[in-house]
Amino acid sequence: MSRDIPVLDLTEWRTADAARRSEIGAALDAALRETGLFLLRGHDVPSEVTDRMRTQGRAFFALPGEVKQQYAVSRPYDNGWRGLGALDVGAVDGQAGTPDLHEAYHIGPSHITGDPTYDARYYPRNKWPTEQPALRDTALEYTGHMTRVAHKVLGVLASVLGQPEDFFTSRSQQATWTQNVNWYPSLRTVGGVVDGQMRVGPHTDFGTLSLLDRQQGIGGLEVWNDKDGWFKPPFEPGALVVNLGDLMNLWTDGRWRSLRHRVLAPSDEAPDEELVSLVYFFETDPDTEVVPLAVPAGGGEGMRPVIAGESILEKVGASLTLG
Repeated sequence: MSRDIPVLDLTEWRTADAARRSEIGAALDAALRETGLFLLRGHDVPSEVTDRMRTQGRAFFALPGEVKQQYAVSRPYDNGWRGLGALDVGAVDGQAGTPDLHEAYHIGPSHITGDPTYDARYYPRNKWPTEQPALRDTALEYTGHMTRVAHKVLGVLASVLGQPEDFFTSRSQQATWTQNVNWYPSLRTVGGVVDGQMRVGPHTDFGTLSLLDRQQGIGGLEVWNDKDGWFKPPFEPGALVVNLGDLMNLWTDGRWRSLRHRVLAPSDEAPDEELVSLVYFFETDPDTEVVPLAVPAGGGEGMRPVIAGESILEKVGASLTLG
């Protein structure tokens, strides 16, 4: 039963009565205690926008390396391009192995507080390729939808915890977030895989929640729970995968799990398979003190508070293999 990942339909949630919301909340709560993810329908993100975002992202990765290098990240928490081997996300929890087999293009919010040091630290400027002007407009449209959806989901999660609906969103008015376009090149493209290497190594995400639009593949997503070990979550075209991150695990004082997951290496079974994932990592306002909720909303593990932005920056730096 632990492999039964629930589906939250936001359209149904909006019109559900208290009894039905209680049923939905109980299913979500059980899955988040055990594994840390669910599927999301009714998010109202137009498929045309998603398709365009994936197409524009893939076109960026097809640019020559010397062109992409102009838009490379220059420090740990930065927007722009990261090439193959720049990340080893398993290193964050002490399981450093081999560099991850993917390229990534990072996009973030355009918040400005007026404090240049603070803004540079938490809201780095986006690096839009002049060779591909349509990427900017598409990305702004897509991430606008993702921010809207993240706020809706956080409202549901607050209600499930018995908190006011704006418990999380009131602390997320200038939230940090990162939209990744991840390109997982084919086995034929990378030329081979060393022992233990993956497209993305085992890890948990750092923020409150992540929204994933993925492509199904042999070398695709696997998730972990204590009962089943590693398994492939259900795939539903058009549905987003929602998984919780470390900040939400801490905020609920261990009641809900930060999803442990990985993306398998390209396989000999499909040597030409390449995938493009759209991953939106949502955090909270960087100066938010994340104080674990008390029982009964919290899990009673006695976790210590953190400052959200500082926690994120520390983990991002630990995931880098270069610079």
